[in-house]
Amino acid sequence: MSKMFWCVAGVLVLVVTCAAAQTAKTAGQKEPAFDPNAPHTVAAAQTSKTTVQKIAALKAKAESGDAEAQFSLGEDYQYGNGVKQDNTKAVFWYGKVAAQGNANAEYNLGLLYSGSPGVPKDNALAAEWYLKAAEQGIAEAQCGVGLMYQDGVGVPQNYSKAAFWVKKAAERGVAFCEQNLGAFFYSGHGVPQDYTQAAQWYRKAADQGFAGAQFMMGVLCNDGDGVPQDDSQAAQWYRESADRGFAPAQLNLGTLYAKGQGVPQDYAEAYFWFDLAAAGKLDSADAAIAARNRNQAASNLPPAELSRVQERARKWFEDHPSSPAR
Repeated sequence: MSKMFWCVAGVLVLVVTCAAAQTAKTAGQKEPAFDPNAPHTVAAAQTSKTTVQKIAALKAKAESGDAEAQFSLGEDYQYGNGVKQDNTKAVFWYGKVAAQGNANAEYNLGLLYSGSPGVPKDNALAAEWYLKAAEQGIAEAQCGVGLMYQDGVGVPQNYSKAAFWVKKAAERGVAFCEQNLGAFFYSGHGVPQDYTQAAQWYRKAADQGFAGAQFMMGVLCNDGDGVPQDDSQAAQWYRESADRGFAPAQLNLGTLYAKGQGVPQDYAEAYFWFDLAAAGKLDSADAAIAARNRNQAASNLPPAELSRVQERARKWFEDHPSSPAR
C-alpha cells in the first residue's frame, strides 16, 4: 500500500530589493509619462473616458507622494484595472510604498518577482520581501517564506525556520500551510515528530478539500497513528482524495477493495481504482504495482463485468481530462 507524507513543494518565489535599496533604485527612475489620449485596455476592451480620467487623477496623487494612491496604482497595473496590465509599472509603484514599510506592497512585490512576465526573477530578494511582509503578519507571506525555507529557494534550507513560518500561516487558516505543517509533524522535519499534531493539521486541510491531506488522513487511520485505527474511516478519506484525482489515494483505495479491508471486497471497484491510479501521477514503482494489481483484479471478473468497469474507467477519464489534486 502506498505510503508517503504529503508535503507540497513551495512555488512562491520572488525578487525585490530591500526597502532601502528599492528607494535608491526608484529615486532615479522616472516612469513614462501618462498619456490620457492613449488607448488603455481592460479585458481586451477600450476603457471609458471616465476610467481614463480616474487613472490620470490617481496617478497625479501618486506622483505627489500619496501612499494610498501609489498602492492603488500598483494594483491597477498588476491586474489591468483601467490600464493596460504592466507588471513593470506595478513594481515601480509598489516599490515606493514598500519602501515606507507597507506590508501588502511588500507581499505583492514578492508575488511579482516570483517570475511574473516583465519582472526579473531573483529568489534571494524574493525571500527578503516575503520575510518583511511575514514579520508584519501577512499570512500568505508567512506561508511563502516558510515554503522557501522548506525547499531552500532563495535562502538556505532550514526546516526549523520553515516550520516556524508555516505554523504561523497555518494558525491563520492558510490551508496550503495546514497541509505542510501536518507533513512536518508527520516526518519530524523542523519539529518533534508528533502524529497527533500531524492528524490535527492534516484534518484542517482535508476539510478544506486538499487531496494530499485527505490521503494522509487515510494513511493515519490505516496505521492508527495519531488517530484510532479504523480501516473504514481510512477508506472514506481515500475515497475523498481519490475522487479528486489523487493517484496514491486511488492506489490505496483499490487495495482496500481488493482485500475487503474496511469495505466489502469488490474486484470491480478494485480494478476501477487501480486503473485510474496506474494512469495517474505515481512514481514508477507504485505505477507498476497499480498496473499489476489491476490485472490481478481483472482476472477475478467475468468478461461482461470487466467490460462494464472498463467503460466506467473510460468515462471517468473522459470527464476528468486533468485532475488538479492539491
